Amino acid sequence: MVTTTVSQPQTQLPPLIPREILFGNPERARPQLSPDGKYLAYIAPDEKNILQVWVRTVGQQDDRQLTQDKKRGIRMYFWTFDGEQLIYLQDADGDENWHCYAVNINTNIVRDLTPFQGVQAQPLALDHNFPHEFLVGLNLPDLSKHDVYRVNLKNGAVEFDTENPGNIVSWTVNTQFQVQAAIAATADGGYDLLYRESPQAAWENLRHWSSEDEGYAVSFSADDKTLYIVGSHDANAQRLLALDLATRQETVIAEDPEYDVDSVIVHPTDRVLQAVSFYRDKQEWQILDRSIADDLEVIAQVRPGEYNITSRDLADRTWLVTYITDNGPVYYYTYDRTTKSSTLLFSNQPKLEELQLATMQPVSYPTRDGLTIHGYLTTPVGIAAKNLPTILLVHGGPWVRDTWGYDPEVQWLANRGYAVLQVNFRGSTGYGKAFLNAGNREWGAKMHDDLIDAVNWLVEQGISDPQKVAIMGGSYGGYAALAGLTFTPEVFAAGVDIVGPSNLITLMQSIPPYWEPMKAMFAHRLGNLETEPEFLKSRSPLFYCDRIQKPLLIGQGANDPRVKQAESEQIVAAMRQSNRPVEYLLYADEGHGFARPENRLHFYAKAEEFLAKYLGGRFEPVGDLVGHSGVEK
Repeated sequence: MVTTTVSQPQTQLPPLIPREILFGNPERARPQLSPDGKYLAYIAPDEKNILQVWVRTVGQQDDRQLTQDKKRGIRMYFWTFDGEQLIYLQDADGDENWHCYAVNINTNIVRDLTPFQGVQAQPLALDHNFPHEFLVGLNLPDLSKHDVYRVNLKNGAVEFDTENPGNIVSWTVNTQFQVQAAIAATADGGYDLLYRESPQAAWENLRHWSSEDEGYAVSFSADDKTLYIVGSHDANAQRLLALDLATRQETVIAEDPEYDVDSVIVHPTDRVLQAVSFYRDKQEWQILDRSIADDLEVIAQVRPGEYNITSRDLADRTWLVTYITDNGPVYYYTYDRTTKSSTLLFSNQPKLEELQLATMQPVSYPTRDGLTIHGYLTTPVGIAAKNLPTILLVHGGPWVRDTWGYDPEVQWLANRGYAVLQVNFRGSTGYGKAFLNAGNREWGAKMHDDLIDAVNWLVEQGISDPQKVAIMGGSYGGYAALAGLTFTPEVFAAGVDIVGPSNLITLMQSIPPYWEPMKAMFAHRLGNLETEPEFLKSRSPLFYCDRIQKPLLIGQGANDPRVKQAESEQIVAAMRQSNRPVEYLLYADEGHGFARPENRLHFYAKAEEFLAKYLGGRFEPVGDLVGHSGVEK
């Protein structure tokens, strides 16, 4: 007698995933090869669980800790070309006044290359032909603009290099390691592409992008006769172009009618453009240089998911390749171009590999005025995607977009039993300028309608319980949560706002001084602070908080330079005055978001409890959380 086993569909959620796994530090992350290929650096926590830079000799297991950060942890670093130094960035408790520190891999000696109090360093360029020099932008002595300085990596000397006339927001360096092109913000909310024949020559304008267009410089060619740029002029979406500097003629290298150029791979020494990606539902690569075609074909077969070449040695024999998937950790491989073989280095969070994680599905829906909105839907593992409590998770920016791949917030919410929808509402980038410009002057209006249409779509599909939908997000997403509870108070059961602005007038009045060149762009896309304060007031949730019916949780960093503490404090005060339900958590040592894992774990513990209370999802008890700076106010 033959027995057959019929597998029954799972009808219950998998076990609770501890928040520590989802929001704690990675085990190892962001590896980078040294230019000579001898060393591998990466980020990992020390014995006190503070992220540091570590290094090992390639082919050996002699891993050692290089840095000794005391509190905040290091997240950004890169190799120099002198063979013995790394540069890492650090600010003070989230104030974004970054300093660039050099650490010697042989002696562990650390030097502050930009030791100026209250000044923000912006790393600009390193070059293999100039291994002992580093170009950096510093808003010294004028906080409203970053001039270019040249740092000697041998002795730390800092010399003035190029003056910013006041409106330049980015610089491009030629093969002689000289600043030769720049992007300048203009009074109409657009940008100029500037160029000069030599460091002594005057700047000339090669192209103007209006406020409706986007554009930037990518790189000079090896002979400095061509400037590769990306721009949306004369097209709907941003195209990759070659600008001949002698004739001023532009040639299209790569384009898509609907999607903007996303990433460009440039050869590290000969400056040849090798590949370009367009981010549709997922990232898709287009090969420009046939010499790497076989390599990319092999790399694409190593494992599922999206891949990116994140590091390569100067000999171009060894690459580091990062693989991103939606239901597991980030995997890092070395790829040997000679043998066409890949070797797994490590994943950033091995504990994720054993867990039942949810998949992220690209979706689209029509808006009430006929646009098509794209996004990503994640539903819980093990139960039917029907009549679920739901989180509308709104991205920040707003001039960015959500992408496919592992997201700890999404996995956390899905594991707790919620459907999660991430929406690339109008004004999000990547979908061409018509879609981007459809968001102009639409904060709290059509941009918000897109979110409400998303909720309606979820309900029509039978996925969401209309009585149990919450709205949550950070930065612009925090604003969207406030707008949701004020402008459409009947739609959402609760809201979670992380560092979101409540008043567009005070937001604009308190932006960092070095955002001064972007004021015209803000005026065009948000509204003009000088001439139409009433319009900005009409789109500010603060002035409508008497409409709030549902509970709100707010998280704020005390040192946030973008969305000041006052943005949260004023709406909390107004809500309490009118006896509206609000919980407020302030983190004394954070800025625009929560960098320290102790603070992340505290905030998400509180948010989890809050959402469970009002939507009915599962939650892990808050427990005994130590080391955080959160205060309930």
